[in-house]
Amino acid sequence: MLAAPRNPFGLEIVPNRFLGYGYHEYPDGSIYLGEWSSTGLKHGTGHLLLSNGVHYDGEFKEGLFSGLGSLRFPDGNKYEGEFLHGWFHGSGVFSRPDGMMFEGEFRGGRIWGHGLMTFVDGTNGFPRNEGFFQDCRLARPKRCPKAIQKAIKVASLARAYTYQKM
Repeated sequence: MLAAPRNPFGLEIVPNRFLGYGYHEYPDGSIYLGEWSSTGLKHGTGHLLLSNGVHYDGEFKEGLFSGLGSLRFPDGNKYEGEFLHGWFHGSGVFSRPDGMMFEGEFRGGRIWGHGLMTFVDGTNGFPRNEGFFQDCRLARPKRCPKAIQKAIKVASLARAYTYQKM
């Protein structure tokens, strides 16, 4: 059991409060600190630390990641951008510790849409793939600077928004 959570935000933190702003530790060790809906679901801005080491900072809707957010995995993988119904969905940036990065569009948790995939060391044949991706694979090479710029901007907003709000 954890002691009372740190409170760097100067907010009233009430353990097991499921309305307004509160803190809850789940039986599996996962911890949520943030806003709750009147129905007792995570809703609004919050921070979730799952027992497997996954961290999410961002917006929730009806208990799911939805809106701007940042998701960090224990292996160093990271996604910053838009979420919908718990999935990467919309524009964002996914990166891995080995330098692989995708800046672009996501659908249902997958790389799907216009974007740029880069590999620092040139693995997978090319150091850079730009175009339309379907199910994480380059389907049609083409320039798509607007989608890339939007993804970078959204990721930056997600990062700034979540750290400012949290």
